[in-house]
Amino acid sequence: MRYRPTFLSSQVNLEKKLRRQELKVARTAGLINQDLRSKIEKFEDLEAIRRLKAAYCDACDDDHNGESVSVLFTKGGTWQQLGQTGRADSQVHVGRKEIANFMYGLRDAGFIVRSSHIVTNPIIEISDTSASGKWKFLMFYTHEDGTFHRIIGRYEDTYAKVNGDWYFESLIAIVEENDIYLTASPNDR
Repeated sequence: MRYRPTFLSSQVNLEKKLRRQELKVARTAGLINQDLRSKIEKFEDLEAIRRLKAAYCDACDDDHNGESVSVLFTKGGTWQQLGQTGRADSQVHVGRKEIANFMYGLRDAGFIVRSSHIVTNPIIEISDTSASGKWKFLMFYTHEDGTFHRIIGRYEDTYAKVNGDWYFESLIAIVEENDIYLTASPNDR
């Protein structure tokens, strides 16, 4: 048996321990990076869905621009309104063309002069490339007869991520209240 000085054995053992520690650190750093990437992607998806909802509200407030609303949906997406809908029906509108036609129908009816959609309290659940969202909404609009109306309700949405972008798979507007809130123009007082 060959004699090996003690300090050399200790050095070899230290180097082995150091390599094992480096591997552990590298594995841990990889797991941390993967976890961070996953969390960042989730935050990006949440923000993309919030922006999708904002784009929907903006398109509705652009005199119910059917083209701008419909492109926010998947090709087979659906739009429906339930509850105290007033003049609107509760039919399910399927596909971009039907959704666009419905929105243009609201425009052509002419009873909404100006509108403002406000959404709050989002509860968004994401699972890979699908998601669901619940929102509260308040819509103010000026009627053609000069009265001021408000609609209170909620949205129940489903979303699909297609080629990296989020779209509405379905949007249900549930109207809880729909009534006049002001009968004379503030300028008439």
